[in-house]
Amino acid sequence: MKSCDRLVVNVQVATMQPGTPYGAIRDAALAIRAGRIAWVGERRAMPADLAAREELDGRGCWLTPGLVDCHTHLVYAGNRADEFEQRLGGASYEDIARAGGGIMATVRATRAASEDELVAASPPRLRRLLDEGVTTVEIKSGYGLDTANELKLLRAARRLGEAGRIDVRTTLLAAHALPPEYEGRADAYVALVCDEIVPAAAQAQLADAVDVFCERIGFSAGQTRRVFEAARAQGLRVKLHADQLSDSGGAALAAEFAALSADHLECASEAGVKAMARAGTVAVLLPGAFYCLRETRLPPIDALRTHEVPMAIATDCNPGTSPVTSLLLMLNMACTLFRLTPEEALAGTTRAAARALGLADRGVLAPGLRADLALWNIGSPAELAYAVGANPCVGIVRDGDVARWEN
Repeated sequence: MKSCDRLVVNVQVATMQPGTPYGAIRDAALAIRAGRIAWVGERRAMPADLAAREELDGRGCWLTPGLVDCHTHLVYAGNRADEFEQRLGGASYEDIARAGGGIMATVRATRAASEDELVAASPPRLRRLLDEGVTTVEIKSGYGLDTANELKLLRAARRLGEAGRIDVRTTLLAAHALPPEYEGRADAYVALVCDEIVPAAAQAQLADAVDVFCERIGFSAGQTRRVFEAARAQGLRVKLHADQLSDSGGAALAAEFAALSADHLECASEAGVKAMARAGTVAVLLPGAFYCLRETRLPPIDALRTHEVPMAIATDCNPGTSPVTSLLLMLNMACTLFRLTPEEALAGTTRAAARALGLADRGVLAPGLRADLALWNIGSPAELAYAVGANPCVGIVRDGDVARWEN
């Protein structure tokens, strides 16, 4: 065994490798070399010739993969607290959207903001995720709804990743809502998305994937298919806001295009779940939106388990339906609202969430994978989903570099 850059000792490790509960290793050590995990195992089995440039004492805490927030709309301007009041007064999400609020309210504020203003407004939201052990975050566009503003949002998201201590993945969501200038001409807007916005984002290398809001207040299955075909032509993978408010066949459509993920899924059918299983599409569950919208229909958790569809958990951070910047809170809500086990919830923010972004180099702790780590002052991994409002994160390593380590 050659020398390594860093050696983490005196830790309990939840590798999140399937097969045993949490993939746990007691009294463990983990070696890092060139940003990758070089070795992990029981400390007593550590190679005798292993030498480290720096040793990190875990003080008996638990080490997990860095958390992955695989569905956010984190870059935007303005807020929609007024809509929160309207919903409490009895208005539905669809009522507000049809009255010109909802997504379009954020579109108006975001179009009016410069790229620099968006970059300046977003770090507080991003920092709260980072403080909770998140090392990778996906950020969608979708509040521009024209070529210039969609690219502005994607550039702002990429700049956040370059400036921060977090890996940002960007998703083009130009088909998020119908902009007012295209009222009554949805197909014409879809043509703009397919013929201009998707190619422009691909050519500028600003998007890692393409997403669509496939819903009765969004875009039809046929329109979604057109956007997905445009993405495929540009070599981009796809994701889908699917079956949140109605069963529009979104889960099956996502599977048809081998989508990385289908997200929300409260109204998805078992046939859609089976299609996702065959395609290897991840289910991304968003308990924050479920809670904020006071939904009552649960995602098909039993069907997802039966057909062994990986279940990821994300914040859905957005100004209207999930103003959430705590992935740890989503762990608790996934358990209390959706009845996931604490282990399923943690897997949903590590192993499954990485897969939902098409990232095979993280999400578990194993030799050769990226050294994204989070250290927690807890007695067992279940505590991450148990304590509401707590943040026991005491250490973060991203890509092998120490972002924070409390001694």
